[in-house]
Amino acid sequence: MVVEKGSKIKVEYRGSFEDGEVFDASEKHGQPLEFEAGAGMVVPGFDAAVIGMDVGEEKTFTLKPEEAYGMPDERAVQKVPRDKFPTEAKEGMMIGVPLPNGQQIPAKITKIDEKEATIDMNHPMAGKTLVFWIKIVEVL
Repeated sequence: MVVEKGSKIKVEYRGSFEDGEVFDASEKHGQPLEFEAGAGMVVPGFDAAVIGMDVGEEKTFTLKPEEAYGMPDERAVQKVPRDKFPTEAKEGMMIGVPLPNGQQIPAKITKIDEKEATIDMNHPMAGKTLVFWIKIVEVL
């Protein structure tokens, strides 16, 4: 069965950076990734890559940042008064930034001193080129 937009599929995958360092793989999770093709549940380039593939088919492809997590956005880097953070907060720490709708987005403290902290709300893989190996396991 060929994968079409709207197909529910299971995919074995391995994601790495250009230097070969693996950042994620389905084997780490003990099961294939299951998602609806073309529904925006994965990064755009990954979504596009599965369309037209058949069960058992494998391929390796490279995604530019624009096809994955995008480029870093300077507007996502903010300065916040130091008193908004617990005393144990330090550079490199990940925090959750509350949104008006009650959800939280992850942010990294990139700089902190006695007056203010600089936080970066860009996705940690923004700006990175990603290489994926995938295999279609099942089309549901």
